[in-house]
Amino acid sequence: MTVCLLLLGAVALTAAVPVPRALTRADWPEREPVVALWVWQCLVATVLMCNLTALVLGAAAVFGTVRDHVFAPAPPAVTAAYDLSAAPVWATVLTLLLACGAAWTTAMLARELVEARRGRGRARAQLRERAPELPGGLEEAARGPLLVLEDEYPDAWWMPGSPPQLVVTTGALHRLTDVQLDAVLTHERDHARAHHDWLLHLSTALATGFPRLPLFAHFCEQTHRLVELAADDTASRRCGHLTTALALIELNQHRGVLSCASSHRLLGERVNRLLEPRPRLGRRHRAVTATVAGLVPLVPLLIAFGPGLTALAA
Repeated sequence: MTVCLLLLGAVALTAAVPVPRALTRADWPEREPVVALWVWQCLVATVLMCNLTALVLGAAAVFGTVRDHVFAPAPPAVTAAYDLSAAPVWATVLTLLLACGAAWTTAMLARELVEARRGRGRARAQLRERAPELPGGLEEAARGPLLVLEDEYPDAWWMPGSPPQLVVTTGALHRLTDVQLDAVLTHERDHARAHHDWLLHLSTALATGFPRLPLFAHFCEQTHRLVELAADDTASRRCGHLTTALALIELNQHRGVLSCASSHRLLGERVNRLLEPRPRLGRRHRAVTATVAGLVPLVPLLIAFGPGLTALAA
């Protein structure tokens, strides 16, 4: 059991500190944002699985009630392989810390979901106030997948929900060409199709709850960046790189899309990326990267079940 806890701690520490820093310095995620998002999710899943399995093993060693429930169906040889009868003091302290961390993580996720739901409610109420009044037969249609708002500033966004709703202003309809508008709507539809809102809520909750952990801080920052790049790629594949870049400029020109301000830097990077597309990774390289990343979260399970499988094989 002691060896398992040490191995789980080593894997979690490796996935939480050096790997995220190396990933942020790499240049391939900019070319393959979808694969990069998958890699980040696998890293986070690895750390969470390490903590969860360590919590279960530690609790089974410290508390007899937990041991009886976890190892009830296991043969005596499996229980003996984990040496649960002799739990060191540090295992007790580690178990309590992991339990507190699990409770804190759950609280942060719950708070993020509650705040997101309240925010969507307020936003939808504001949309109902801003939306132009239509005749009775058209009112229900206006609340459908696409909602047009009277506003001189060009803008478009999507409202998460069931179903998600696309919102576009009359300023965007006047400023953008038909092809540019198609690119903007395709970008927003990709956010809805990929359920990027859930990924953003998860990364924000983890970064808020554990601000000093490099993995969660980088995960939040990169997720907000990569979801936009992924949606840009979807729009550019449908409408072209130049059209998508011009639509992005027209839509955000009044915000200073090409300025050097930190709040607008991502917009400038997105425009430059679309105007100067770089060669992407090969299909085989993408498949290998995604497969290896998907196998990483299995490492904590192999470590946790290792002694039991060895005992059964013997």
